[in-house]
Amino acid sequence: MSEVVFSEPKYDTERKPVRKLGCAWWILSVPLLVYILLPILALLLSTSPKELLENIQQPEVYQAIYISLMTSTAAAGITVVFGIPFAYMMARKEFRFKRLVDSALDIPIVLPPAVAGLALLMVYGRRGLIGGWLDSVGLQIAFTPVAVIMAMIFISAPLFIKSAAIGFGNIEPELEQAASLDGASQWYIFRTITLPLSRIALLGGLVLTWTRALGEFGATIIFAGNFPGITQTMPLAIYLGFELDMEVAITLSVILILISFFTLVLLKGFFLEKD
Repeated sequence: MSEVVFSEPKYDTERKPVRKLGCAWWILSVPLLVYILLPILALLLSTSPKELLENIQQPEVYQAIYISLMTSTAAAGITVVFGIPFAYMMARKEFRFKRLVDSALDIPIVLPPAVAGLALLMVYGRRGLIGGWLDSVGLQIAFTPVAVIMAMIFISAPLFIKSAAIGFGNIEPELEQAASLDGASQWYIFRTITLPLSRIALLGGLVLTWTRALGEFGATIIFAGNFPGITQTMPLAIYLGFELDMEVAITLSVILILISFFTLVLLKGFFLEKD
């Protein structure tokens, strides 16, 4: 008669360390999470909905909101129009100095915004490389709403190009080749296959570009100035309100937080539905 051997269950000894390790991850994560959320919560709790609605009715507040939304939307739209061909080239074409071009695209991302504003001023200001010629024919860019849009594009466009290039690069070439063998034109393939398959990357890049443009400060204040009702965006109004009217600064800060939060929630919801 063979002897029956009972072995001890392994799950008790194997799962307990995993549980302890999971608790450790939470304990180590909480301090940074609290550090990030606490200032945001403090700002949100510093004003009531009633005070928020009253402050929005102030001219300098709704003018700053209007200018920010219009200029950031224009900057994002222009970036999409010219950024899609650029991103497609970076993803699909091989050419000399491609790595150099790719590195150059990273410069506005890592560059201090104040330096970006000064660089734009050196090109498009009244005494700049191009601005001097434009001024001679009666055109001025610096310290106008156009300068606000240009500063936003300079700072935020690389985010869209990088995201779109990743989307274009992840598409299987066989799908486009099959359509080409069936007689489809390059434009038809791009419009019906390439763009739809990369839509998530394009949308993600668009949202990142728009939100980055919405929060742009340093390049805008140097290149476009801080003129209420003309070039004063929400970040610039917050800066001025911090010195003159703290209620205005708090109101605009809360609005920026809410816009950013709900935009990201909608974006993540879109991604989850597609997944």
